[in-house]
Amino acid sequence: MKLYVEKSHKRCKTFGIERSQVLSKRILKDDELMKRLHKEQALIQVAAPFLNDLYDFVKGSEFFAILTDREGCILNMVGDEEILEEAFAYKMVPGAFMDEPSIGTNAMGTALYEDQPVQVSGEEHFIEAYHQWTCSSAPIHNVNGDIIGSIDLTGYSSSVHPHTLGMVVAAAHAIEKILEGEDYNRQLSDSKKYAETIVNSIPSAILTVDLKGKIHAFNPSVNEMLGFSDKELLELDFHKILPSFEEIKSKIVTKKSLLDEEIPLNSKLNKVQFNVSIYPILNARESVYQMVVVIKDIKKVRKLANKIMGRRAIYTFDKIIGSNESFLNAVDFAKKVANSKSTVLIMGESGTGKEIFAQAIQNYSNRSDEPFVAINCGAIPKNLIESELFGYEEGAFTGAKRSGQPGKFEIADGGTVFLDEIGEMPLDMQTRLLRVIEESTVSRIGSSTEIPVDVRIIAATNKDLIAEVSKGNFRKDLFYRLNVLPIRLPSLRERREDIPALVDYFMDRVSRKLNKSAVVLPEAYLSYLKNYNWPGNIRELENLIELIINTETIPAYESLPEVKIEKKSVFKSVDLHSLESMEKRHIQDVLNHFGGNITSAAKVLNIGRNTLYRKIEKHCIDLEQCSIVEQ
Repeated sequence: MKLYVEKSHKRCKTFGIERSQVLSKRILKDDELMKRLHKEQALIQVAAPFLNDLYDFVKGSEFFAILTDREGCILNMVGDEEILEEAFAYKMVPGAFMDEPSIGTNAMGTALYEDQPVQVSGEEHFIEAYHQWTCSSAPIHNVNGDIIGSIDLTGYSSSVHPHTLGMVVAAAHAIEKILEGEDYNRQLSDSKKYAETIVNSIPSAILTVDLKGKIHAFNPSVNEMLGFSDKELLELDFHKILPSFEEIKSKIVTKKSLLDEEIPLNSKLNKVQFNVSIYPILNARESVYQMVVVIKDIKKVRKLANKIMGRRAIYTFDKIIGSNESFLNAVDFAKKVANSKSTVLIMGESGTGKEIFAQAIQNYSNRSDEPFVAINCGAIPKNLIESELFGYEEGAFTGAKRSGQPGKFEIADGGTVFLDEIGEMPLDMQTRLLRVIEESTVSRIGSSTEIPVDVRIIAATNKDLIAEVSKGNFRKDLFYRLNVLPIRLPSLRERREDIPALVDYFMDRVSRKLNKSAVVLPEAYLSYLKNYNWPGNIRELENLIELIINTETIPAYESLPEVKIEKKSVFKSVDLHSLESMEKRHIQDVLNHFGGNITSAAKVLNIGRNTLYRKIEKHCIDLEQCSIVEQ
């Protein structure tokens, strides 16, 4: 969730906003509203054409535009009839206040509070009645920089485009410029000039093209992205820029849109992939006569998509538990090399936390804000791993997407690719990977174009790669390319002193995740865990703790595989070998220690009072002997 949304939700709880609330807490009546409208007449008059033109841009798409004053009071609304009726049902009308203390988290109120453009979508609204909408709002300032109002565009979440907020911001900036002086106001009174101002304020490249391919209008971003001058663009046939123009046009003329497709465009320098959206423009007869083409920098689009899709490193070094000397040496080494561009090879048995370690390196590095893309080389079929890593072009093979697809290296550009189980990678793919490491470029399947990528590679394996090299299963040159910065993670049996701390950590984390009480392990059982062989390493320990918390029962020793107990083990006693007798004895000891105080005993045992009562009944513990005290 966005930071400003999280902060707003906290404020809403302070304001006493209920999620079931529907109406604003403050709505002006007729006389008060007329006074308010008269007071804000100058803002209303200046903003009216912008509000209408902003709505006209999305007319028919179930949107409505709103103007508020500095306190969040609605001054003007315009929009599609159906969605306006729904808004009116919630008393979202002129005179209603949209500030956070009145109606909770929404784009208008939060934009006014944060003094910045915001977009609030779906469940980001604090009030449930607004979960179906996405609101994009920006504050409006006077020449002194003081907030005097806000402008908003609201629609159903499914209809909102990524550039909606940009349009609103542009409109807010245009209104501010109008307020600077009558001279600028006269210039922007012309609707054509206004439209150009709006389009030019949007960072995406936007141009209009007729059905013959003639370019009619464009913003400066088109020149920057494609490299053509104004004169060249006006004389250029759009077919030259977009080779698939005729195919796409056949879809657009049916009043359909092309949304966020990765399409190669011919710029002045070379052929480059862009994110392209194309929308039909209708004339008075409702016929398509032109198209709006929106072109975005694909790297920026992917960066946003990576944030949304969670292609981020989560774990950090402060979440990695351990005091073992070898383990701490590995942590120190990883921190030292975190900012290096050199490849890292993490070696260790399965379950030792290699991916967590890789994520911690990413978050400790100067790439922490960039994508972290993980791929398991052993889990992907050999015939698909090439397309997963390097992507493919349209028509590269049967079933390929029409617009092609980027590979993991393109998606991770600027960040890190984590290649888990690198020892399982097929030999032919090892050759391609070696070339990526050496040349920092990738080539999609079906394409001869080399795409530059800035990617840090972290590989991991549970195999002895030197032995695999000698067997001919792994390329020697790739091994040495990967083994530049080697890190070996010790197995859990090599760091037995860390087991108590790991048990405490997992007990706390898993119990909170499952919303269950943690379980106190007897010292004898904890000693047993320290002597266990742990073939599954930390992953096996975490699974055991989750089993204990879910069942509220400590598994018998013999239920764990590959038990390794020293000859002088404390478990030789028959009584200690029975977990139930151990649990009963422990509960009796704790109750006796606290004089039968249930509350104190349950707290020390780290279980609920009801759970303690159930265990007392289960073990037939004599309550009178314990002198149970109800507290």
